[in-house]
Amino acid sequence: MSNVIILPWLEVENANAVSGLTWGFPSITHFLGYTHALSRKLQISHGLRLEGCGVVCHRHQVHAYSSGRDYQFALTRNPLTREGKTASFNEEGRMHLTVSLVLECHGEIANGDIGLRELAAHLQTLCQIQKLAGGTITRMRNVQVCSASNFKTHRYSLMPGFALQDRSSWLEDHYQQLKQSNPTVEMMDAWLDFAALKMVAEAGERPEDESDWTYQAKPRSGYLVPLMTGWQRISPLYEPGTVANARDTDSPFCFAEAVYGIGEWSGVHRIKEADELFWRYHTTTTGYYCRGQELASEDLHDDVQENDSYYFDTF
Repeated sequence: MSNVIILPWLEVENANAVSGLTWGFPSITHFLGYTHALSRKLQISHGLRLEGCGVVCHRHQVHAYSSGRDYQFALTRNPLTREGKTASFNEEGRMHLTVSLVLECHGEIANGDIGLRELAAHLQTLCQIQKLAGGTITRMRNVQVCSASNFKTHRYSLMPGFALQDRSSWLEDHYQQLKQSNPTVEMMDAWLDFAALKMVAEAGERPEDESDWTYQAKPRSGYLVPLMTGWQRISPLYEPGTVANARDTDSPFCFAEAVYGIGEWSGVHRIKEADELFWRYHTTTTGYYCRGQELASEDLHDDVQENDSYYFDTF
């Protein structure tokens, strides 16, 4: 990596707020998909390739309201049917958010500082015509292109904000600890210890005393959140055209399920190097995953089956 592209303070309207079992923020796969689409255009125009993507959140507003103990999405039913009635629809959670994206750029940018400014001007328009997590980009600040060594001086433009980092290895560690006391425990149980709000009853000194309910802390400290981190194959890979009603009859087909992990929101002031922010694709023979800098020591483009116990599917 020689250069870093910073897309600062993108204001996105009506982005997708639901990702599998999780809700409240778009999946990391949305942001890597946005990066991949942008990379394909830059490869044609400038011969550059984008791989890693870092996400910094500044503001977020989920379109939901409280109905007591639970939240419900504020949805619209439009357009009306010919009879003037509301049509049925699948529930879709939406949100407004303001994020900054830090992109890992590979390739030579000609003409020194002049080339950096010309690339930034080109991206200023190109970035805003793409959808991000299904939402529309309505505004963004000036794009910044800098060398990786100078990122530290540019990170202050990302404050205030929180960076999303990969902590899925903590899920595996916690799972192994639970197995020592309960061999029948499943990965879902370990994941719920991070994802669910749990209360524990503590008995009183006398049998007739009422129990005291206390909050059960998560296995690790920090602003930890459950994440959808990719897809895992649950069926054989079928030949093109052999599965009925497939969208593409020219490509191999398989059935897949969502894969989940753990992330942490960290203050931008804690980020020392740009590489700490980046999420990258990791492919295996059973699926593709999004992994952060914590697992950067592994080969991110190796198609050989590896240990995927950091992540799990729901079925």
